[in-house]
Amino acid sequence: MPKDLPKTIESVAQLMDVMTEPCAGVTKAVKQLGDEYLVLGAGGKMGPALCQMLLRAGAGKVVAVDLFPAPEVRDYLNGIGCETIACDLLEHGCLAKLPDSPNVFIMTGFKFGATGNEGALWAMNVQLPGRIVERYPTSRLLLMSSGNVYEFTAVSGGGAAECDPVGPVGEYAQSRLGGERVSKYMADRLGAHMVIVRLFYSVEMRYGILHDLSTAVRDERQIDLAMGHVNQIWQGDAVAYLIKLLSIADSPAKTVNLTGAEILSVRQLAEMIGKRMGKTPKLNGAEGSTALLGNSGQVFSLFGKPAVSVEQMLDWIVPWVRDGKGSLGKPTKYERRDGKF
Repeated sequence: MPKDLPKTIESVAQLMDVMTEPCAGVTKAVKQLGDEYLVLGAGGKMGPALCQMLLRAGAGKVVAVDLFPAPEVRDYLNGIGCETIACDLLEHGCLAKLPDSPNVFIMTGFKFGATGNEGALWAMNVQLPGRIVERYPTSRLLLMSSGNVYEFTAVSGGGAAECDPVGPVGEYAQSRLGGERVSKYMADRLGAHMVIVRLFYSVEMRYGILHDLSTAVRDERQIDLAMGHVNQIWQGDAVAYLIKLLSIADSPAKTVNLTGAEILSVRQLAEMIGKRMGKTPKLNGAEGSTALLGNSGQVFSLFGKPAVSVEQMLDWIVPWVRDGKGSLGKPTKYERRDGKF
């Protein structure tokens, strides 16, 4: 991340520039990891930023693979210097046709719209990661998973750590844990070097919990307080950690949490947003004593804490949402306590 952060972010181009500027640790990791990278699921929310940061940090070749249902995403990746491959990774024989690579990011996943489409959910989140590991047993591998695999933890605690019990609620969370289990089994059996990253909600201007809360305050909609506490991490920081985490991929496979350093009150966030917008948020219900919360102490001990504060995120996101500058149209549904997305 840049040392001198801008006061405001005015456009998607500026957002991508700010979000993908590599810090010294990222540049060091890319130098250690080498020239070539394969990003599977590159068309998702984090994929373009990951690809762009890799290139800016000195990667010579980044191959981005996705179905690319939105052609503008593929055009963007081509425009920044990626090689793109349009591919249905669930199609028989597709993985065999992909190029070899010493470094593979497994960013694939299916979440929103999974209710009623459970077969695709389990195929994408459980079967596919294991097949990818089997295809790339000699590569460094990073599997993107989810903090949803954990039980809800007491708000008064520090969030779930990697050693704490899992207790996935709903089929999405169950499938994410299944993907971890299958891929770790395959990686350990084949001696593959892998790191599994359990991400709790990241955020940028166009999506994330702060975006959702800002939209609700702007539109004067009710904000449910049942899931009254959350974690947030700026997507630029999250992507930087992913690149650095690939450098510690190991056999047996490691598992690490990734989220912000603070447990945040939804009520207080809504009030901070309301103050910036000149509106009074409409809050509904009472906070539960538990929430989906993660502890990223392990990753912070390795690579330090995030560069972008919650206050800075709000200073960027609230004016963006207030002025209607654009959304990815993908609400986080963070408030769900039943695991149905």
